[in-house]
Order: sequence, then C-alpha cells, then structure tokens
Amino acid sequence: MALRVGVDSLPLRYAPAGNDTRVHSECPMLKTQPMTQRIEARFQKCRAEGRAALVTYVMAGDPDPETSLEILKSLPKAGADIVEFGLPFTDPMADGPAIQAAGLRALKVGQDTVKTLDLIRRFRAEDRDTPVILMGYFNPIYVYGVDRFLVDAKEAGVDGLIVVDLPPEEDDELCLPALKAGLAFIRLATPTTDDKRLPAVLTNTAGFVYYVSITGITGAATPDFGKVATAVERIKRHTPLPVVVGFGVKSGAHAAAVAQGADGVVVGSALIDALKGTLDAEDRATAGSVEAVTKLVKELSEGVRSVAKRAAA
Repeated sequence: MALRVGVDSLPLRYAPAGNDTRVHSECPMLKTQPMTQRIEARFQKCRAEGRAALVTYVMAGDPDPETSLEILKSLPKAGADIVEFGLPFTDPMADGPAIQAAGLRALKVGQDTVKTLDLIRRFRAEDRDTPVILMGYFNPIYVYGVDRFLVDAKEAGVDGLIVVDLPPEEDDELCLPALKAGLAFIRLATPTTDDKRLPAVLTNTAGFVYYVSITGITGAATPDFGKVATAVERIKRHTPLPVVVGFGVKSGAHAAAVAQGADGVVVGSALIDALKGTLDAEDRATAGSVEAVTKLVKELSEGVRSVAKRAAA
C-alpha cells in the first residue's frame, strides 16, 4: 500500500509527541536572507514576462553521474526556470515507482551525497543564474552531518532544500540551521493541510511553497486542476511567497492548466519516465537519453508559456 505523503503524514521518527503542535517562531532572517536571491530573481523574471515558472526534477546519478549532469545542464536550455536535483535514498516515502526506480539506479552506480554535491558544483561552474533545489530525505543529510552538509551544499551552489520528512516540529534539526547558513528551506503543503495547520507549515518557509496537488505519491494520478487553483488561492492568502504545484503533471497541456492559477509548475516523474524509456536492458544511457528529457521539457515550457498572466509592473 502506498504511503500518503504530506506535512501531516509523518514517519514515526519525526512524529511529535502526544498532541504537541508547537512550532518555532519565525526566523528573523527570512526577510533578508541571501539564499533566496537567485530564487527570487527567477520568479521576478517570470512575473515580468507574465507567466508561471517551470520547475523540473531529475535524480542525481540516474542512470549514471555523467549522463545526469548532462541532463541537468540541458534543463535550463530547454526551458526550465528552476531545477530540482534528487538526492538518492533507499526509502523514499513520498515517491512513486518512477522516482523510486531512478533512485535505485543511481544508488546502484554509487551515487551518494558527496557525488551529488560535486555534480551541482560542476553545473554551477557553467550556470550561475538557474536556481538549484536539492530535494530528498533527512537520513542521508543526517548521516553526512548537518553542519558539514550545509557548508558543502552552500559552497557547491545549492539555493534551497526540500526535505519531505521533516515537519515544522523538527525545525531545529535542519530548517533553522539551513536558513542561518543561507539556504532556503522549502515546505510542502497538501490537500490535507487545513487552515489550522497551514500557518505552522509556512513558518520559516523560504523561497517558495510547494503544493502537492494529490493525496498520494509522485506520478500516481492526474490532479483536479480546478481544485488545484482553489487550493493555491487559499495558500496565497496566508503567504506572499510564490506557490508552485507538483505531483501528477505529465504533459504540456497539464502544465498549462496548472499555470492558470499557480506561480510555478513542477514536473518530475514524467521526465524520469521519458529517460527510462531510452535506457537499454542494463539501465544504461543511450544516444537518445538526454534528448528524450529535453524534448518533454520543451513541451512543458511551451505549455507554461502559453498561459498569459498579468506581468509585474
């Protein structure tokens, strides 16, 4: 049975004791922290162009480090505004079969946190402007060492973190240290995040808010686009941050539908599926692997750009 994802669906390790719903007071760095500059600049650019942002996710090391780096470099050129790079983990509770398989392929070839940060460092040597969000789970970061990880991630050129299994009650673990180190900590909101819970979710969130459009795992279903727009409106009443929407977006038409109401559209599983379709019997890259991903990104980019929004003054 698939495990339902969301900030209110916590693994036992991170569940608050009893009825404890305490959260930390807002971090005083939020209004001035430097780590959001690249993220803020990209959303400002998209607003000036009167459109939503396209956020693309791929897994570090899938199907091998060099191919994944080539894919990462190709994403902005194909139309991605922000890139999310997955940190491989053996037990990805929020991810569906496509991303689970991508993580296992990466782990099989030896991808780890050190190598992932090195790929970002190499990407950043050629691209100084595209925001890079590292997305994954707390365990690899904990094993690496939080302080060491934050120093190395910042040096490599990471702009923000999405760590799906750390709720607000655990902000001391990584969120607050990340903000202090100059990295945005991006939180997930879900269809089950009601108005009572939402302020806790938004406390200390920086960069943007990631709205999970379905109550399920990545790539599991197509969202109800009307309900998504309503949910985004509700979240935006509580925060000035951009709200991006992911989970279930598979095509340019889907991207256009989500872009009607959201500040950004996130696509991951569909890109992983496109890559998987080009691998050989041994899960090795072929001549068409990078092109398959960029072809879909171009379609998604066209979908996002087809929706005219009010340009920023």
